[in-house]
Amino acid sequence: MEERQNNAPSHEKARSLAKRFEFGPAPFIVGLVAALVFGWWIFPELLFSRQEQPVLFSHETHLKDASLDCSVCHHLRADGTFDGLPTTQDCAVCHSQLLGKSKAERVFFDEYVKKNKEVDWKVYQKQPDNVFFSHAVHSLNTCNNCHSFSERELCSTCHLDVTAGKNPPVFRENRLSGYSQNTMKMWQCEACHADPSHLGSTNASNACFVCHK
Repeated sequence: MEERQNNAPSHEKARSLAKRFEFGPAPFIVGLVAALVFGWWIFPELLFSRQEQPVLFSHETHLKDASLDCSVCHHLRADGTFDGLPTTQDCAVCHSQLLGKSKAERVFFDEYVKKNKEVDWKVYQKQPDNVFFSHAVHSLNTCNNCHSFSERELCSTCHLDVTAGKNPPVFRENRLSGYSQNTMKMWQCEACHADPSHLGSTNASNACFVCHK
């Protein structure tokens, strides 16, 4: 009788464990799917805000229709620094008067050219405060010592390719850091600097102080 009483707790534990696994792997699968849905779709929507550019600038119109090169608007200054965003005055060299009938051009002309006001462009790839990057070192002439990039190919190696489509991509800003979702990550830089199989050896130093302030 005493032996049966001693075995009772062990039987109860066994029945309790059996109940826990009564539904098989279903709860685990449901939890996994829920975690993936939250991590891949819901969390990014919560973390990143979606913003439109102040002016719906079309790279396709300027590159294809007007046959301009990237360097007409984005170029190295005489001191080697990069002039990444053209000023309203730069744009007004061509847009001192309306050239087309689009609503976007009318907005730019009326609100910015006439008022000599700068456009608050949303920068898809803003350089982090702790990073030093030289466009002069990564220029077409420098890279093409070993490669044969076109201007557009070289730019889109690091930057979001904004050349397709009449409207610019939606700007997605990290609500916590304030940086764009498209700001380059360290592993993307290392794809060229530390992985010879990617684009060949760059002979670049990977010491922290080379890129970080």
